[in-house]
Amino acid sequence: MNSLTARITIDPAVCHGKPCVRGLRYPVEALLELLGSGMSHNDILADYEDLERDDLLAVLAYATADGWLQPHASDAVNSEPRSGGSRKPGV
Repeated sequence: MNSLTARITIDPAVCHGKPCVRGLRYPVEALLELLGSGMSHNDILADYEDLERDDLLAVLAYATADGWLQPHASDAVNSEPRSGGSRKPGV
């Protein structure tokens, strides 16, 4: 476990045992939803003053290591044309 993911705690007495940031009752899932909605790190930190920048980095590191975050299909570079297609115009 790296120092960032060490910030993520799991305690059955806190948020029903969901992974949280430093036991502060901020579930990883909720913070991922904020990030996914388009909020920037600065926006979140301004709204939740007891969070630190490393907490948000820890959420992303934890979610990636745990398999919650996966590359989206649209993020992949299309290196080959689709079946039956061609990259050349008019062909």
